[in-house]
Amino acid sequence: MRILVTEDDKRLAEFIAVGLRENAITVDLAMDGEEAFTMARSGIYDVIVLDIMLPGRSGFDVIRQLRHENVKTPIICLTARNQLEDKVTGFNLGADDYLPKPFEFAELLARIRALGRRSPDLVPVKLQCGDLTLDPVTHNVERQARTIELTPKEFALLEFLMRRAGRAATRTSILDNVWDMNYDSLTNVVDVLVNRLRKKIDRGGESLIETVRGVGYRIRAKEGSE
Repeated sequence: MRILVTEDDKRLAEFIAVGLRENAITVDLAMDGEEAFTMARSGIYDVIVLDIMLPGRSGFDVIRQLRHENVKTPIICLTARNQLEDKVTGFNLGADDYLPKPFEFAELLARIRALGRRSPDLVPVKLQCGDLTLDPVTHNVERQARTIELTPKEFALLEFLMRRAGRAATRTSILDNVWDMNYDSLTNVVDVLVNRLRKKIDRGGESLIETVRGVGYRIRAKEGSE
């Protein structure tokens, strides 16, 4: 899952980003309305967390323009403006949820996941590829009755590959979905992470992640799910 967080309070933005990344969610940050609109219109995000009181362009204006351009990404309004008329305005413009400040991070995370479940690719059923299983909700990964401990980045990579089981994922698509916008595209971070992941999930079993020469990687097609 990839999230755009737009918040001009840098400390709050980083707090949200750290919490989401700890839950294996890729996060990009925007600090003003113009930047938010430019990034959000790309359509690459699963959910947008949008502050309403932004410099440059208000959050309401961002929502209005995104919906005018038929960008259907779910939007959570995150703001101190919690009067009823502001909520009604946000919903009428096309917002999907509204969370007033101050808020508990656990609630924000739950709302993000709830909106993310609208995408068929993000339905939180247990994923299975051969004897490897991954639970997107509990973050539990098992193979042959062995629990596998993964870092958030490793988990995000494995979930991305398992949701595309049987299909090759290019290195660029992996970077776009597992890393935020600050990655160095000239490094071999994808290959390094894949090798680390392989060592953890292949111990005691056959290799599941295949290298597709000249393209990237794929995991063998899943054999059912629970």
